[in-house]
Amino acid sequence: MTRTDRSTTLVGGDPARGPARVERGSARWRAARPPHVLIIVQNLPVPLDRRVWLECQALVARGYRVSVICPKGPGDPARQHLDGVDIYKYAPAPEAEGLLGFAWEFAYSWVRTAWLSLRVRRNGRFDIMQACNPPDTYWLLALLWRPFGVKFVFDHHDLNPELFISRFGEPKGGLRLLEYRGLRWLERRTFRAAHRIISTNESYKRVAVRRGSRAPAEVTVVRSGPDTVQMRPIHPERPRPAGEINLVYLGIMGPQDGVDQALLVIDELVRRRGRTNVTATMLGFGDCLEDLKAQSTALGLDDRVTFTGRVDRVAIAEHLSRSDIGLCPDLKTPLNDHSTMNKTMEYMAYGLPAVSFDLAETRVSGGDALLYTPSGDIGAFADAVERLIDDPALRTELGRRARERVATLLDWRPQAEAYVTVYDELSGFSRPGPAAPAGASQPGSDPQGRRYVDLDDPAEFDRYLVERSAP
Repeated sequence: MTRTDRSTTLVGGDPARGPARVERGSARWRAARPPHVLIIVQNLPVPLDRRVWLECQALVARGYRVSVICPKGPGDPARQHLDGVDIYKYAPAPEAEGLLGFAWEFAYSWVRTAWLSLRVRRNGRFDIMQACNPPDTYWLLALLWRPFGVKFVFDHHDLNPELFISRFGEPKGGLRLLEYRGLRWLERRTFRAAHRIISTNESYKRVAVRRGSRAPAEVTVVRSGPDTVQMRPIHPERPRPAGEINLVYLGIMGPQDGVDQALLVIDELVRRRGRTNVTATMLGFGDCLEDLKAQSTALGLDDRVTFTGRVDRVAIAEHLSRSDIGLCPDLKTPLNDHSTMNKTMEYMAYGLPAVSFDLAETRVSGGDALLYTPSGDIGAFADAVERLIDDPALRTELGRRARERVATLLDWRPQAEAYVTVYDELSGFSRPGPAAPAGASQPGSDPQGRRYVDLDDPAEFDRYLVERSAP
């Protein structure tokens, strides 16, 4: 967690004439109403999808009207109005298996999304549609709405062709090659249909320029940095027992996420090296969750490993504030090497030292605040974890370094400004004010009443980084 601009043919104009057209639209919007943005996301519900929710809040803060279409999470209503955002939700498709299963899931979600887009339209015209991948299928819906004046922004979250290779290997022929070429075709259509592209990092931007044949000026990098004003260490309500070391994993649990590697590391530490004070908490869900639970049982780790399933922001703050070491077990694959891992920056926001397999974009995020090991080397990964267990001073140094790096270089606020600028340029609409809180003064406690760690008191912060508990 990327010429001749062919998209100008689709949008019907010369880029040189674009600003004049935008200015006419700008006057209309200023006189009548702010622009209405429809955001489509299929792989996670909102507001659980942290990036999408931060994008929604940035647009609302700058005066845009925002609607979202997404699948339901457990217990979610079909319709919500939350913090200024209208959310339309549909029951998700059953878990997909095989080519036909995925085709059915994509078709079902596409049809449900298209139908809900009509409902959104009945409640007010929308002017810009943003689609977040995976999958790369909503370019067709964007084209269907284009005659009604709707512009299309592609928020590029995943490299689906690389995801395919990471899961199934290089396609050699037959059905696999056909599937891969189909993914490349869908990606190409998405790039060409978009008026503007938002990439999560520079690697993804390079894909949009080279493979999507888009001009660099049409692609804006908006990193998925956390809002470090809100995402900051608390004194946990249930600190881990004294003398225990708690490892933590946060994220999706799919075939490409390497959570099985994390279990092998825990087995190496506990069963082979006798680190009986080590426990682990695995936060998240995904296609592999049940298989991972079975692996934990087979390794005899059920007394050491806790799987929480889906967690909200309240639980994430508790667990990342009480744990000692973050795990980034994503293996080096064509997808992972070029993707920004949200968990890395979330660990950093909580001052959590972490160990990662050595990936290009993870180094961009983590810099010198993480320990890196060769991909797939379980022994080396366990060595790095042991090094942190045995050296509280190193845990303190990396935790402080991580928090400083994420707060100064990776925070969401400058990303929010870049994100909203894309919409201001497309619509001609502009309202002064920050797209995210400035982060000046903060109360001493979070909305749940849990006390924040005093980050301005070096001695107290250092104590917390070792003990991960209240004074």
